[in-house]
Amino acid sequence: MPFKRVVTCFAVSLQSWSIVIERTFSLGGLAHRSMDMLPLVKNTIPPLTSKKHKGQDGRVGVIGGCQEYTGAPYFAAISALKIGADLSHVFCTKDAATVIKSYSPELIVHPVLDSPNAVQEIEKWLPRLHSLVVGPGLGREDKLLNNAKVVIEKSKARGIPIVIDADGLWLVSKDPSVIQGYQRGILTPNFMEFSRLYEAMHHQPLDSTDLRVTAQQLSIALGNVTLVLKGEEDIITDGNQVLTCSQEGSGRRCGGQGDLLSGSLGVFSHWAVSSSLNATEGMNPTLVAAYGAASLTRQCNNQAFHKYGRATTTSDMIQEICVAFKKLFET
Repeated sequence: MPFKRVVTCFAVSLQSWSIVIERTFSLGGLAHRSMDMLPLVKNTIPPLTSKKHKGQDGRVGVIGGCQEYTGAPYFAAISALKIGADLSHVFCTKDAATVIKSYSPELIVHPVLDSPNAVQEIEKWLPRLHSLVVGPGLGREDKLLNNAKVVIEKSKARGIPIVIDADGLWLVSKDPSVIQGYQRGILTPNFMEFSRLYEAMHHQPLDSTDLRVTAQQLSIALGNVTLVLKGEEDIITDGNQVLTCSQEGSGRRCGGQGDLLSGSLGVFSHWAVSSSLNATEGMNPTLVAAYGAASLTRQCNNQAFHKYGRATTTSDMIQEICVAFKKLFET
């Protein structure tokens, strides 16, 4: 074979291998398994000590709660508190405030989301918050969505980790620029919400053949925002890496489980973002936080299901947070 042809064949072979290698990495070839990820999550969890002051381990804000939906913001806020946040705020409409207050005296409830100066009322609290959860029980009224949008913009300017779920994802599907490119943003869609987001960004129907690929594509289209695609196994990606959380859960899919996830992610994201690069071994802290929150939610689901079976509710899952947290992160 002529020398020139040999060189050409070799070059083509190298090119083919590079494509294979690139695709392997793009499909999550660097993905960590649970045995690798849980220690990283543990590294970000602040120790309990009497030397700290109230609020140091997390002040979380939840934007959501309207007349029709009061359970979702409560689930998110109380989950954040039980996981280890010191203070949990809910910014809701006036109609929802009394109801949410009646669920628990532990939460700080602000009935301002539908007020004429809602953004100003919420903005003054932002310097005191470590993270924000937007969407649980928000509803789709234009006024509330617009207020949430402006609050997100104000929070981005402060570098606050922002978790977006439920109707917050509806807002993103209508206006992706609200979170696009924000490296401390985390979206937590279920399959239907994911499909809507994908079609909004790619202008074509979702091909669900390989959700790892499409999740990665969506993250990249959104400027490498971290995604947690909830499902039989949770797919977590920032467009660069793809993780799969297969922690055992159950077949029970009652309403509110996603609120437990978003609320816990509000806490984990603060802890991870505040940690050193050594703690996360250089990995994107929002990926570490997302894996921790997904694992905990699934563990709570599993434990509650073993007790209550078909009758399991999210309230039962929240009661399992203490034991589940110890099992995953403190043993």
